[in-house]
Amino acid sequence: MATDVAELQSKKPHIVVLSSPGMGHVIPLFEFAKRLVLLHGCHVTFLNITTEASVAQIQLLHSPNLPLGLSVVDFPPVDLSGMVTDHTLALTRLSVNVQQSLLSLKSMLLQLHRPQAVVIDLFCTQAFEICKELSIPTFMFFTASTHLLAFSLLLPQLDRDVTGEFVDLAAPIQVPGCSPVRTQDLLDQVRDRKSDDYKWYLYHLSRVPMADGVFLNTWEDLEQLPVRAIREHSFYKKMLTAPVCSIGPVIKETEPVTGRGTECLAWLEEQPANSVVFVALGSGGTLSAEQLTELAWGLELSRQRFIWVVRTPNDANACAAFFDVGGEMNDPKSYLPERFIERTGGRGLVVPSWAPQVAVLQHRSTAAFLSHCGWNSVLESLAHGVPIIAWPLYSEQRMNATTLAEEVGVAVKVAGEKAERRVVGREEIERAVRLMVEGREGMEMRQRAMKLQESAMKALGYSGSSHESLARVAEQWKATLKN
Repeated sequence: MATDVAELQSKKPHIVVLSSPGMGHVIPLFEFAKRLVLLHGCHVTFLNITTEASVAQIQLLHSPNLPLGLSVVDFPPVDLSGMVTDHTLALTRLSVNVQQSLLSLKSMLLQLHRPQAVVIDLFCTQAFEICKELSIPTFMFFTASTHLLAFSLLLPQLDRDVTGEFVDLAAPIQVPGCSPVRTQDLLDQVRDRKSDDYKWYLYHLSRVPMADGVFLNTWEDLEQLPVRAIREHSFYKKMLTAPVCSIGPVIKETEPVTGRGTECLAWLEEQPANSVVFVALGSGGTLSAEQLTELAWGLELSRQRFIWVVRTPNDANACAAFFDVGGEMNDPKSYLPERFIERTGGRGLVVPSWAPQVAVLQHRSTAAFLSHCGWNSVLESLAHGVPIIAWPLYSEQRMNATTLAEEVGVAVKVAGEKAERRVVGREEIERAVRLMVEGREGMEMRQRAMKLQESAMKALGYSGSSHESLARVAEQWKATLKN
């Protein structure tokens, strides 16, 4: 039997997929790997950076239910002591981790008998030289929005042309072929040009043109202007000579539901259709103690049904749980307002740390998603026809929130205009929640979200644009195997 499997896999192109740590990158690249195996006739090895991997990452990648043809190989752990500390900024810490882990990439690729291609994410660009030395084509999977990619590809020019900080510019930054980016919406990594995070981000972005192809986790109807600009605008055509393929939404389609997840779904079953607000701020997001209290009061005052995934507050860092996803243990009664859980019992469900997000968003009772607007959560929400109450916390989430609210028309923003962690008051939260569940605006946003759900399903169908884009690349990989 083992011989038969090996012989079968030898007739398929062997693709290696490599993600930087962090669930926001691991999840879409792992789903991409599964799609290559299940829909496009590839054999895939997923390389797992184990150093500082979260509990959630380990559980996901070492699930016993991987499809036949997908295997996970762990990088040996590396010692980061002396290179990073608890105070090192997240992207710098992640980039140093990747840099040290990839020191063993060449030997791993040789052990895998030189695959037909390697697919990396944005923060693994040190792989380009290694793969070039081994004559292995290397593709980039961009895990965030195409609008962010368009802005980021402009960054090297901005770095040359602009003196001072980008956040101090008097006017929005003009992005070729796309909507301008307001300075208050700039991603965290470019807000301080003296920081190591900025230097790492600029380093990785300047290397995107080295890719033999770029995969976009989006679909045409969601980001029409940015997708067209990346493909057709002269600025990007000079820079990106390789094919650019929109293949999204690449999201979790299912996830195992046990324990607290079963409780969530059982509770949802008892609620009316389109009546529940799902509150979850991503795999790494945290709120200050004061903000957590205001959110609790806002939900209570709204008198709307809710599921709230809560996490221990952190007054210093909006992404405090980034490197500990799935490992945090907490007792909500120790930090939520006194008797909040008892007062909201029946119409509210408080869940510590984690809930089965895809299953909740798929459910008929879910009316809206109060989200940090990380790109994976945005795609999951819209792919299931659920509008968004936008509460951006860090990275590029403010850009996403503005696009969803002002251009796509499927979100209402509550976290204000400023990038600082100002406290959003309970009255503002109450207003947004009521508007989304009871108001006419919320109903109109839900209708637009449902139209996007239909177009996403069409794009992923066998004759759809996203499916066909990936199929064409897979056929090219198969052709190289025959040669």
